[in-house]
Amino acid sequence: MKMLKFLPLVDYGLGTGIIIVFGIVCIVLMLVVHSMITSDKKKDY
Repeated sequence: MKMLKFLPLVDYGLGTGIIIVFGIVCIVLMLVVHSMITSDKKKDY
């Protein structure tokens, strides 16, 4: 029952914002890693 007291502190707008920022960061990291891998392959060949 103690967990119910913390639920009002979590706002849905704030939660969705954090999820969107986390998704953008993950996409940027994947793009950076992909560009690094492709640039390394181009340098090898």
